[in-house]
Amino acid sequence: MGVLNVTPDSFSDGGRFFTAEAALECAGQMIRDGADLLDVGGESTRPGAASVPIEEEIRRVVPVIQQLAARVQTPISVDTQKPEVARAALLAGASIVNDIAANRTDDTMWRVVAEFRAGYVAMHMQGTPQTMQQNPAYTDVACEVDEFFAERLARLKALGVRPEQVALDPGIGFGKTLAHNLALLRALPRFTRHDRPVLLGVSRKSFLGKLTKAENPADRLPGALACAALAVRDGVHVLRVHDVRATVAAVRVAEAVKGDS
Repeated sequence: MGVLNVTPDSFSDGGRFFTAEAALECAGQMIRDGADLLDVGGESTRPGAASVPIEEEIRRVVPVIQQLAARVQTPISVDTQKPEVARAALLAGASIVNDIAANRTDDTMWRVVAEFRAGYVAMHMQGTPQTMQQNPAYTDVACEVDEFFAERLARLKALGVRPEQVALDPGIGFGKTLAHNLALLRALPRFTRHDRPVLLGVSRKSFLGKLTKAENPADRLPGALACAALAVRDGVHVLRVHDVRATVAAVRVAEAVKGDS
């Protein structure tokens, strides 16, 4: 899953693809590099990021999704917390909602997903992007995330979202310390018990910088590739990445060693 941020303040690419033209050019390159999915986001979710008004987020993502849907066959995901943005994106041609706020209590987003029969990524997050890194705490992070997945799948099914529409994301870096992130990475095989695809997003994240002393997000690729190869071994189905070409190469080798190719 190639990351396409149409934001001026993303932690990883800092507004490089904020215009529709730049975003479309980037998307084309990601597809040529081997991306199977494109994830379009109009709101930064880095720790402490300010919320974007609904109308502005729609203005950012809908034109890009419309043009992509008209030009490519690659499935398009919208990375949003807002049901109104999800609806607009699905109408524009997206087919998946990537929801970092699957910890929500209101069911409006899930009703939109059920209505459109869209794919849905249920990500675990403790708190919100504004609060998630203030003091994340768990008794057993792997157990709590695993229980969250089971509870969300049951609730989604009750609202008309079929299990086959859902992928599960442990939410690396979203309300987790370095120790929590490492514990979740070790627990990846556990999450496959739900018989749903597991999605992992570690690309350029700060915990990799802490481990490798890489302050610049672009310098964290070697650590991300190590995680990608281990994730393939552990049964992860989808990798959400900025560096598609390098990750595809790492995955191909990992699959060959595992015997999947």
